[in-house]
Amino acid sequence: MKSKYVFLLLLFIIGNRSVKGQFEYNNLSYVVEDIPVDSLQMLNLVLPESVKNAPLLIWIGGGAWSYGDRHVEMKLARNLAKQGIAVASVGHRLSPAVWRDPSLSKGVIHPAHIEDVARAVKWLSDHAQEYGYDGDKFFIGGYSSGAHLASLLSLDSQYLEKYDLNPSIFKGILPFSGTFDIPHYREILRNGARPELAEQHVDAVFGSDSLIQVSASPMTYLKNLSSPILILSDNDLHRYTRHFEDALRQTDFRKVEVIYTFEFGHGALWRNLSGEEESPHRNRMVSFIKENAMRPKG
Repeated sequence: MKSKYVFLLLLFIIGNRSVKGQFEYNNLSYVVEDIPVDSLQMLNLVLPESVKNAPLLIWIGGGAWSYGDRHVEMKLARNLAKQGIAVASVGHRLSPAVWRDPSLSKGVIHPAHIEDVARAVKWLSDHAQEYGYDGDKFFIGGYSSGAHLASLLSLDSQYLEKYDLNPSIFKGILPFSGTFDIPHYREILRNGARPELAEQHVDAVFGSDSLIQVSASPMTYLKNLSSPILILSDNDLHRYTRHFEDALRQTDFRKVEVIYTFEFGHGALWRNLSGEEESPHRNRMVSFIKENAMRPKG
């Protein structure tokens, strides 16, 4: 019996820790209590110790909807927490990726990923007081495929409405280096160096029905945009950002900031944001959040 309690204590210590200036909670299930410890449907939470009721950035990492990991986003989360921002690194179920590794042949299809993120937002809304971040100062963002999910959840209200929430819960949106028009993305891949990615990658994530791909595209819902948006793009994916920006400029919404970082490729920008001791682009994330945290709700 004693050894059992020691084991449980060790699990608690491993899952939750305090580093200088921060509190960290790992492997928090946003679905049910009794799920495997290695489940994808979990989030990690980092809180700045010195800031009471800090604004919360709900962050979704990249990985082509197929091989993301909430844990690899923790460097970014910790760096943001140093600057007074609470961060939830959200995991979600993954799609097949045989184009990357033949063994990755099983997985989910849209809308499973976005439904997971919506459930995570509901959990975070319900537990704000318990963990001590500000439930009225939510921001959502992500990198690569995470940028797609963050912007889709912010623009298509159906996923949050299942939980009596709506996109006005977000005071700002930070989609970085993503794709926002799935048919456009598929067409570019089909005409590129690896045309098989149109089916093995895009169709494996969203299905082959073009209407569903349109409905899974943030571009489809631009008329719903009501929260300030900060878009950051690397040199490799700038064509997708430009396509999205051009559509945004056709709307009446003007709280839009787009930054193109042509000095960084896709992986290099993520590494700069996450791991560099000094990153002007990460600093812009922080200032964007702090500027908009005081914006009236709704």
